[in-house]
Amino acid sequence: MAAGINAQLSESLTPGNVAAALFVFVISSFIVDFARKPRYTEALPRVGCGGGLVGTLKNFFFFVTRYNKWYSKHGRAFVVPSAPSRPQEIVVPRSQAAWMLELPDRVLSTKEAHRDTLHNDYQFFGMDDEFPVHTIHKHLARNIVGLIPGVQEEVHDAIDATFGKDTDNWKALALWDAWLGIIPQVTNRIIVGLPLCRNEEFLKSQVGFADDIIRNGFILDAFPRIFQPLVAPFFVLSNWWHWRTSYRHAKPVIEQRLHDMERKASGVDPAYENWQPPEDMVTWLIRQAKTDGLDAELNAERLSKRILPVEFAAIHTTVMTGFNLMLDLLTSDPSLKALETIREETARVFAEEGGAWTKQGLARLHRTDSAIRESMRFSNIARSLTHRKVVAPEGITNAAEGWHAPYGAFLMLDLAGTHRDPDLYENPDEYDPWRYSRQREEHEAKTAGEKGSAEDTLRIQRLGMVTTSAEHLSFSHGRHACPGRFFVAHELKMILAYLVNNYDIKPLAEKPKSMWVGPNMIPPVQAKIEVRRRKVTV
Repeated sequence: MAAGINAQLSESLTPGNVAAALFVFVISSFIVDFARKPRYTEALPRVGCGGGLVGTLKNFFFFVTRYNKWYSKHGRAFVVPSAPSRPQEIVVPRSQAAWMLELPDRVLSTKEAHRDTLHNDYQFFGMDDEFPVHTIHKHLARNIVGLIPGVQEEVHDAIDATFGKDTDNWKALALWDAWLGIIPQVTNRIIVGLPLCRNEEFLKSQVGFADDIIRNGFILDAFPRIFQPLVAPFFVLSNWWHWRTSYRHAKPVIEQRLHDMERKASGVDPAYENWQPPEDMVTWLIRQAKTDGLDAELNAERLSKRILPVEFAAIHTTVMTGFNLMLDLLTSDPSLKALETIREETARVFAEEGGAWTKQGLARLHRTDSAIRESMRFSNIARSLTHRKVVAPEGITNAAEGWHAPYGAFLMLDLAGTHRDPDLYENPDEYDPWRYSRQREEHEAKTAGEKGSAEDTLRIQRLGMVTTSAEHLSFSHGRHACPGRFFVAHELKMILAYLVNNYDIKPLAEKPKSMWVGPNMIPPVQAKIEVRRRKVTV
């Protein structure tokens, strides 16, 4: 009998039957997955190719990015497509942004939205960004003044190494690769410090890990959620490999820091009486873990995993921002003299500061700040950077319109549509580097009597690149706005100042085209520039 059963199994397990069974399993998984997604009232308008299974797949590849003119401007929420494995999202209009952002985390969760979007359980080995973000809030701002000299040092070293020092010949560079040669090193000065921030293999591993998150996110989004536990471990092998490679270099640094801080705290070793730990993310995580009584965090492996979300966010978004900034400047209206104006302002303030950047000096770079903020408005890196997941079991009800979002629903603010809204921005489809500084300069040129109310003065003061609002969402908005934006502002200003004062860069005839894939902007990484070291440098 056993022989007969084996024979029947052998006959049934033909390639065609196996392929058919696999096909049925995959389709069934999509159907089950689709049936388990939260449902929204039909009173909410939809955009895209429809909410069915076929429509969901079409939406992912033929994505509509600007919906603001249809609904948001009229105070109405609407539903937009999402990836096949994720629920569609409700776009909350600008007039209701405060309602969404002020709801407590036990009702609308940023952490859970990030966890689902980035597939944290697989890609970050189960680690979320809550503890690192909490640590940044506690320590970054209070240490920013002391960090600036070290950051300036890394800016100079990284740019010199990436762009070279040839003052006679023009050099062709892939702009994307150039920014990858700058940002990881500069950023890691405040994450892991010297000398690790200049370790080439460590930096390449962190860049590789950031690339893994983006690539695997696209892949996993295409699989039904009930299928993901089977496929995710295979795809995230590259994440594990890049982390292990970086950990090999980070482990001795972290272990030494743990030892040194423990000896310092004990007060029994005279050798540590005058020793102070470097102010970087490793120190802050250790310090915060001790403050919060989180003894489980105090080992090298766990701490190395805690910095992964910080590395990813800092590398990915800042590289894209700097990349877009250079493309915008190099293709801006020549009559605006963008690079020349920034060169004059940064050289003048740098000299006034005695050849070393300070927080106060960087704050006086109003036109440079304006050029960066305008690029962040004009060149969006995603459809939205402000997402919330409904975690209240009973869901939430929007009082303004009456619609209900059940548990598991996603809400978002529309960055792309808001930043190109002609009601908010004059000529929104043009890059105007002085859009914000012009308003500041006009206001400062007025007499005290002409400046108007204190409210108008406050509005002018809030035109800086780190200020968030419902009209400017590049750093998100509300209590979960990017906690590292103050460092990013200093970092980008120092990079841009050193570049324009020490290198000539040929303008580009036109800006290379980006491409939308799903809700994400894919940059034209093939873009090249030509640079030459200036004979007179600053």
